[in-house]
Amino acid sequence: MKKFRLMFAALFAAGLLASCSNSDNTEVTTASTAIAATAVIENIMTRTSIRQFTDQPVGKDTLDVIVKAGMAAPSAMNKQPWAFVVVTDKTVLDSLNAVHPHANLQTATAAIIVAGNMQKTIEGQGREYWVQDCSAATENILLAAHAYGLGAVWCGVYPMPDRVADVSRVLGLPDYIIPLNIITMGYPAQNPEPKDKFLEENVHYQKW
Repeated sequence: MKKFRLMFAALFAAGLLASCSNSDNTEVTTASTAIAATAVIENIMTRTSIRQFTDQPVGKDTLDVIVKAGMAAPSAMNKQPWAFVVVTDKTVLDSLNAVHPHANLQTATAAIIVAGNMQKTIEGQGREYWVQDCSAATENILLAAHAYGLGAVWCGVYPMPDRVADVSRVLGLPDYIIPLNIITMGYPAQNPEPKDKFLEENVHYQKW
């Protein structure tokens, strides 16, 4: 949370500078953009998977903003074929933990299940784009949670048939809703160092 406040304090300061400064507007805009870019890149680079949490609950207002961030993701033809189930009830969290071997929900105080709505997908061969669309929404959720000082981890459900069936049963999902993952969430009880995943060998310019 402290980091989140510092980020937005910097952004507010940049906006205040832009409104009050008598200097060249282009220079002010450039400085403001640089501050915003630094905050965003830092949030991306410092996010890491968290699997142990304190007992501090995650507020509904915070969860609402995080879900809105998920819905801000791009989707093929803007179909937005996603659905979200937000869980804070301990009984439901325990039931999900029982059917998912790696969900790490023992200490979590919240979870967001990202699912595909098959009634909103592209018809024909484009139907499977729902996986990419919901994955983009998932990453937005992970980054938003990190910005709020929360920890989270992406636990895959689809395409494992047994996991899809079990999670659907626990949540009472209709047949046209397919759970892609469980995002386990809470205030972190651990602070692992983020991994540097950059490999120059994975980057190609112009052609392979």
